[in-house]
Order: sequence, then C-alpha cells, then structure tokens
Amino acid sequence: MEVYGNIKREDRQTLVLTHLSQLLDFVTGFGGLIVPLIIWITQRDKILDMDETGKAILNFQITMILLGALSIPLILFALLGLVLLGLIILLSLIFPIVNAIKANNGEVPHYPLSIKFIS
Repeated sequence: MEVYGNIKREDRQTLVLTHLSQLLDFVTGFGGLIVPLIIWITQRDKILDMDETGKAILNFQITMILLGALSIPLILFALLGLVLLGLIILLSLIFPIVNAIKANNGEVPHYPLSIKFIS
C-alpha cells in the first residue's frame, strides 16, 4: 500500500492499533505515549484521519500524565488524590478501547477532558 502524491489511504487497522497502543502503559508500564507518537509521526501524511487521531491521542495522554502528577501530592493531603488517580486509571483504560471501536466503525474518535496541547 503506497501513497500517490497527496492522496492518503484509508487504514482503519492502523488507526485502531494506534488507539490500543495507549494500553501499553497497563502491560509494560510505559509506551502509552511513545508508541502512538511514533505511529503518528510516521503515518500522519500517509493514512486518512491519522493526523487528527494522533493529535487527539497525544493530547489525551499528556492530559492524563499531568493529572496523574497532580494526584500524587493530593494523596498526601487528602483522599481526593486517590479518587483522582482511580478516575485517571479508569479513563485511560476505557477511552482507548471505545475510540478503537469507533475508529474501526469509521466514526470520529473523541477524548473528552483532554487539554489541547497539540492542535
């Protein structure tokens, strides 16, 4: 499969794998930001919707990392930090799966609560 000129190919499998690659954090402890970043950088000009998908994933991952860092000092002061950390873990598990299913069905993925660092 090649790109001809500025024509991008449709590749739902790669989009799905990009969403699911975020789950590497749960398996290996790292990679949930790095792998989608690498896929996005290498495929954004070749695959239809990859640029938007990659940006959404990176914004979501960066937001979850920042919220996770914020929850650590909150654990020391109140149980609010534990609640926030539990919510972050739940969101980081659910949204990649839901958006992978959406990408497979040709729908536009959406990551709520994400701060737009990359636009």
